[in-house]
Amino acid sequence: MNELPPARINLGFVGFCAAVTGIGGFLFGYDTAVINGANTFLQQRFQLDPQADSWLIGLATAAAIIGCIPGAMSAGFLSDRFGRRRVLFLCAILYAVSGVLSAIPQTMSQFVAARILSGVAIGVSSMICPVYIAEIAPPSWRGRLGALFQLGIVTGIFLTLFINAKIQSLGDAQWNIQYGWRWMLAAEALPAMFFLFMLIPIPESPKWLIAAGREEEARPPLEKIGGPAYAASEIAAVRDVLQQEEGSFAEIFSPAYRLPLLISVVIMFAAQFSGINVIIYYSTPIFEAATGKADAGFQASVWIGLVNLLFTFVAIFCVDKLGRKPLMLVGNVVQAVALFSVGYLYSVNPQSPQLLWFVILYIAAFATAMGPIPWILCSEIFPAKLRGRAMSVSTFAIWTANYLVIQSFPYLNKALGPSRTFWLYAGCSAAAFFFVLLVIPETKGRSLEEIEKSWRRHSV
Repeated sequence: MNELPPARINLGFVGFCAAVTGIGGFLFGYDTAVINGANTFLQQRFQLDPQADSWLIGLATAAAIIGCIPGAMSAGFLSDRFGRRRVLFLCAILYAVSGVLSAIPQTMSQFVAARILSGVAIGVSSMICPVYIAEIAPPSWRGRLGALFQLGIVTGIFLTLFINAKIQSLGDAQWNIQYGWRWMLAAEALPAMFFLFMLIPIPESPKWLIAAGREEEARPPLEKIGGPAYAASEIAAVRDVLQQEEGSFAEIFSPAYRLPLLISVVIMFAAQFSGINVIIYYSTPIFEAATGKADAGFQASVWIGLVNLLFTFVAIFCVDKLGRKPLMLVGNVVQAVALFSVGYLYSVNPQSPQLLWFVILYIAAFATAMGPIPWILCSEIFPAKLRGRAMSVSTFAIWTANYLVIQSFPYLNKALGPSRTFWLYAGCSAAAFFFVLLVIPETKGRSLEEIEKSWRRHSV
């Protein structure tokens, strides 16, 4: 958006809209992490054998990821057609319904179906929440407000750890097998209903309204953000870029937008192929090997969740001051060093206490840069008429990469060993450094319209 002096921007209103949208990130994080606490009791309830039924156990764990892909792909079309706000409402409803359905199944197939629906909700929120925040935030605050989505994710993951532990403590093992895991999953319906209620006062995205030809409806929220002059200049700026757009999906692949499309796909793949979800999902054996303690898995989850949460605040404070590009450059360097060190220690002394510190260093670097910034960047770089559908391509990329990394890690770990596997992830972070350095432009402080025009100048 066109920038105003800080005193003219209604940060209370914009911040409220972004914070409400960030609840979608919280539900994303909760839904992703809750299965870890419920999994053991779930397997015992349906009498699954870890050896004979390993494929079904894996399906129950991965079902949400399977649902993410169609959720992300459909949300783009729906939001471009019907508006961002309506899709946010849909997202809240999907989370509430899937939470209840995941808690009441009588068969494993019913549970898998409910978890796929949960994945659809995650896929929808991963696409629509960053886009809505980017479209309503002023340029100088877009990075910080956009990072609220990532903050919601890591907060949801962190708090789920304690919610699961609290529910588990309410009864004995038999109670947890029969009922405890159900309450863990059903508890998601409460923040989902809160999200649904809080969406009522926030407006539709002004940029989407202008793109839909509803300029007079866009004027009140724009005036609330920055006054009548700001609203008029914003409408004129968006109208100017819309005149140069066709609006067809094929336009994303035109010479003007091939570079942002390439950036969005590569940066999303780079975030996942640094091995973040390997650390998140397989941290238990890493910390058990380093500490020799049986409860190391819980300690690992606490430390990873806490560091992830704290350093997301570092990203919020720095992303609009230092810029997207410098943070990603520094973050990828630190990630590469930390992952190389983890691989090295695995080769010489896997029980070294230093192993824990390098894992924590990696998490801190990821939370500062490659965790939040790809979401922010991809929500900024696409044209107005196609932003929803183009963002769907980005979210499709990240969920596909997520699935590939999780599925390939056990094979790589067996074929290459943990040292070479972590060196491979370190190499991916090093490659991402050069991609950011050579290809990605800085978007800090630039309006979405300025960014869009820059692609056309670049193609010419």
